[in-house]
Amino acid sequence: ALWLAPLMDIPITALAWGVFIAGVVQLLFQIPSLIRLGLLPKLTVKFNDPDVSRVIKRLLPAVFSASVTQINLLLDTLIASFLVSGSVSWLYYSDRLVEFPLGILGMGLATVILPNLSKNHASDDAAAFSATLDWGLRLVLLVGLPATIGLFVLAEPMLSTLFQYNEFTINDVHKAGQSLKAYSVGLLGYLFIKILVPGFTSRHDLKTPVRYGTVAMMASLVLNVALVFPLAHAGLALATSLGALLNAALLLKKLSQDKAYQPVNGWLLFLVRVILASAVMAVCLCYFVDDNWWNQWGSADRVINLLKWISIGCLVYVLTLMLSGLRLRHLTGTSDKIANF
Repeated sequence: ALWLAPLMDIPITALAWGVFIAGVVQLLFQIPSLIRLGLLPKLTVKFNDPDVSRVIKRLLPAVFSASVTQINLLLDTLIASFLVSGSVSWLYYSDRLVEFPLGILGMGLATVILPNLSKNHASDDAAAFSATLDWGLRLVLLVGLPATIGLFVLAEPMLSTLFQYNEFTINDVHKAGQSLKAYSVGLLGYLFIKILVPGFTSRHDLKTPVRYGTVAMMASLVLNVALVFPLAHAGLALATSLGALLNAALLLKKLSQDKAYQPVNGWLLFLVRVILASAVMAVCLCYFVDDNWWNQWGSADRVINLLKWISIGCLVYVLTLMLSGLRLRHLTGTSDKIANF
């Protein structure tokens, strides 16, 4: 993008081209490994093939289930366009920071957990299926809760460090910080959805995620209307977060009702440990970090201090977990070790 921008009539379009080119390069990187493993597919089109037909029929429901949050974000942007100037940008920048942990942890876990769940279902191993879901949910909570607190407490320092230059003012940092805090409320919901939806798709149930996704989307739309007046753009972000939490709760309840997921023993102690460690981290950051510092520092000081406090927060969280008795060996994914939480 930096190389293309001076060559283009509209420099900002270089960012879009940069993303596209990066995606193509990422795809091309996979080809040598696929060839070496003998897994490179031969591209043929056979729409009358029963397997192809089955995939096509399941494609739209699967895409919709995975895109509910993105649709809600699109609705947020649409409504924000009727608010004061800058609202769309505030939502966009805050969403970018939420997408970072969601993309790394959520997509990574979803990629790993789906084939395992499908294997468990195909072998009719209900216990392993439930244990795999349990492992995913615990890992999401273990990483997602401190990430939520970090985004909430360090919202303005992160925005100031990344974006407060030239036309992005202190007021923009404050406004984007409001929506980032609202979006962070739903981070656990977004992450849980990434784990719970494969619990249905691996069992060839595509209707339930679509149904609950539609309910959550309608709820978010109603909440958008209710919250946009008192909270402006932050109300839109909060509505999307509450919709994600509702979606996750409905999916989890349904899996429990179907007996597809049965919590492994030790959840209460695990929750206490994670909540305690997260609370200690939150108190530490709230007490020692002042948002106003970042407005007075240059870019180098902002980056150094942000990295310092993120590192301190992570260290406090991990040490508190260790003092509470939690160990990394517990996260093995096997049902017997999971029970040791």
